[in-house]
Amino acid sequence: MSITPAQCRAARALVEMDQNELAARASVSRGVIIDFEKGRRTPGRNNLAAIRQALEAAGVQFFGGGLERDEGVSLSR
Repeated sequence: MSITPAQCRAARALVEMDQNELAARASVSRGVIIDFEKGRRTPGRNNLAAIRQALEAAGVQFFGGGLERDEGVSLSR
């Protein structure tokens, strides 16, 4: 499952992670994070997977039913 820009922003907020830290943890540039979160571009598959994995390692759980209104994030328990 992919993640949306809104999910990325919300996930960072949940774990109090700034864009610099996410970029470092995902081994991508800060520009990739900024452009993705602003909806300017979607990162390549590998970068998007790295972003998701970095957030999941920090305790974020992604969910969604395929419709944007059903997508979200939560802290894993």
